Amino acid sequence: MNFDIKDPSLAPEGKKRIEWAERNMPVLRKIREDFSKRKPLKGVKIGACLHVTTETANLVITLKEGGAEVFLTASNPLSTQDDVAACLVKDYGIPVFAIKGEDEKTYYDHIRAVLSRKPQITMDDGADLISTYHREYKNEFEVIGGTEETTTGVIRLRSMAEKGVLLYPVIAVNDAATKHLFDNRYGTGQSTIDGILRATNVLLSGMVVVVSGYGWCGRGVAMRARGMGARVIITEVDPVKALEAVMDGYEVMPMEKACEIGDLFITVTGNRDVIRKEHIEKMKDGAILANSGHFDVEIDVKGLEEMAKEKRKIRKFVDEYKLPDGRKIYLLAEGRLVNLSAAEGHPACVMDMSFSNQALAVEYILREGKNLEKKVYILPPEIDERIARLKLESMGIEIDKLTPEQLEYLSSWELGT
Repeated sequence: MNFDIKDPSLAPEGKKRIEWAERNMPVLRKIREDFSKRKPLKGVKIGACLHVTTETANLVITLKEGGAEVFLTASNPLSTQDDVAACLVKDYGIPVFAIKGEDEKTYYDHIRAVLSRKPQITMDDGADLISTYHREYKNEFEVIGGTEETTTGVIRLRSMAEKGVLLYPVIAVNDAATKHLFDNRYGTGQSTIDGILRATNVLLSGMVVVVSGYGWCGRGVAMRARGMGARVIITEVDPVKALEAVMDGYEVMPMEKACEIGDLFITVTGNRDVIRKEHIEKMKDGAILANSGHFDVEIDVKGLEEMAKEKRKIRKFVDEYKLPDGRKIYLLAEGRLVNLSAAEGHPACVMDMSFSNQALAVEYILREGKNLEKKVYILPPEIDERIARLKLESMGIEIDKLTPEQLEYLSSWELGT
């Protein structure tokens, strides 16, 4: 296959939406202009497993402008925007293997379609591409290095590195300050609430919203829910994060207590079985379950299926489960990423920094890959700082500079008075 998408005729609509996103990605635009002149990626094959959205489109177009040959597949079966996929194929000649709603077999067939091109660099959002490479392709071709976009993927990759099975270096783009402090917090916060509201059209004001996980994504979701008038409860397993949530003014309690009083439950932990059968058994009639963690394992969907005596799709992204006692539980987006399934994912403005990190990480790997061990690395701080300065510049914001005396003071141990 040269590509596998839903419908090439959707390309014109995708083109307009990609252009709209590009208007809000000034940092990536500057990098694209630079790449177009220098061609630092000339002749390099890049295999990307990312959410196929308008923002991702601008990233892969930037990589192609830099001289790379890019192959793109989806990192989630429900996150693909079919018009964007069509535009990338038809207007930019970028092979895309992604169809919104594809089954699990097709999903992995598409990943294999990208790996069959023998990419020299991999780009992941959840580490499915790299894990498939390690399982099925590791003896067929070598990879210089890779990048990883999200917390869940970084967790998987660090586990691989600790066990000594990681076959090439990977840059944890997620751990860059200009990524997780903004994308994870503000992007996930806004897009998760957006997805829930598009799917349900409920009023958050006055609701009891239970947010599971108080990492940067959980902080963002909790902040946005509270801002819309919800009473927010946090569940956590990390005592430091739980204490932080308390100090931020939230109620904190175990899920076994929260499950009895919550109206809307949102999981953002990166772990599995956060909401289980024993929790669902105690929930109110009408409770809504949503997940914004990368994989569809945070809510025990199988357990919910076993408990229910009836199931029906009541809205496009809402499945209603009727329990034997008559209570109804509502699951959004099949337990998959609600922000990308029922909405459009993170706004372009915040993905501007994340995907600028991705583009510069690829260039860094090409330059330094031979000097890196088979470990997970953070992006060099100078790249983080460059992206932050470019973002501020695009917003028309100036900041102070240290004076020579201040620089001397900060670098000396003798100047104490």
